[in-house]
Amino acid sequence: MDYKAIAEQVIKDCLKKGADQAEVYLENSRQLSIEVRNGQVEIVQEASSFGLGLRVIVSKRLGFAYVNDIQPRSLEETVKRAVDFARALTLDENHSLPEDKEISEVKGLYDSELSSIPVDRKIALIKEVESLALKVPGITKSAGASYSEREEEIILANSFGLIKSYKATGCGYGLGVIAEKGEQKSAGYESCSRRFFSDLKPAAEIARVAARKAVEMLDPRPIKTQRAAVIFDPDVAYAILGGIIAATNGERVLQGASFLGKKLGQKIASELLTIIDDGIMEKGLASAPFDGEGVPTQRRIIVENGVLKGFMYNTYAARRAKVKSTGNASRSGFTDLPGIGPHNFYIVAGKSAPEEIIAATDRGLLVKEVVGYGINPVNGNFSGGASGFWIENGKIAFPVKGVTIAGTAEEMLNGIDLLGNDLDLNRTLTAPTLRIKSLQIGGE
Repeated sequence: MDYKAIAEQVIKDCLKKGADQAEVYLENSRQLSIEVRNGQVEIVQEASSFGLGLRVIVSKRLGFAYVNDIQPRSLEETVKRAVDFARALTLDENHSLPEDKEISEVKGLYDSELSSIPVDRKIALIKEVESLALKVPGITKSAGASYSEREEEIILANSFGLIKSYKATGCGYGLGVIAEKGEQKSAGYESCSRRFFSDLKPAAEIARVAARKAVEMLDPRPIKTQRAAVIFDPDVAYAILGGIIAATNGERVLQGASFLGKKLGQKIASELLTIIDDGIMEKGLASAPFDGEGVPTQRRIIVENGVLKGFMYNTYAARRAKVKSTGNASRSGFTDLPGIGPHNFYIVAGKSAPEEIIAATDRGLLVKEVVGYGINPVNGNFSGGASGFWIENGKIAFPVKGVTIAGTAEEMLNGIDLLGNDLDLNRTLTAPTLRIKSLQIGGE
């Protein structure tokens, strides 16, 4: 089916109905989900979906509607709804669609062989990872293993003559296990996601890491409330980066709801800290040749050697801020209007091995799990529950559970004094191991 022709016709129909500008976001996708527990297949579910989201601008008023079929009558009704909604809403001079017809080159987005790999092979993979993990001493139960994949085609067109498309795939698997010792129970989980099935980590590695995470947290000990060094494992990078993403959201900045809103060009962190938002990374799980409204993606420096270099904008927020869109219009599907979000967002690696960071820490907490909200994007405060390992004299001494960490973004970001060389760019939100020289740790 010629989806591009459908998109172009819908735009023509919108203009005939009185729209000044129109945009079609068309999504055609296939999903597969498999779940296994104790060697038994519990779920195998495959589904296809299609949908078309329609934005129209009528006299600087924005209307939106969507539909999940392409019958002429359904499309006609969708056009009418979108135009009628626009006429009923408030005028806003900043409503406009992008005109950039360029497209960024991104390699490694589509695995053409993914759909032809037998389902039995994918089932065998997660059965194997579960079986291997259950053989590890100390592991007593499986919390289940799962596999998922997605294949999609995105077509975006608008009344400025812009028409763009790309295909992308993604797949991943993981498992959870339980370790028991007496009355104690400890859970461990590990997963791997990639664009290409052939790039997935072997089952033995996933099983080993999941089992280790469960077993190593047995026999935790309490610690006293104190200030000490805190080392963040890459698994909890989101605890720091999540708040920075929200605080560099251009819409939040315009609303005055960002602790970084007035600090552009200023030093906000340690000179060790450089943060990148990369929409064109080869095989990146959040890479794409254009964003959710058709603006070409790019690799951008958000923080460079501790200095805040930029915010993230979609077209609407950029017009309000009198800047250009940064290609950060995010869209979770055809049913949603464009928001603002990152692509592959990460802290650039440092030079220290994780083992060296631990060895250089006389006393501190290695955080492996965080519960809570991380950095508050409005005021920059940080608080959350944590689990991990206590370090004494440069060595891991014992596991710790149920402690809290508190501080501010200013002291955390400026307190980074060691940065690891263990950056994993196969995650969309990631960082190497990093150490903050001193934070308040709440224990007994």
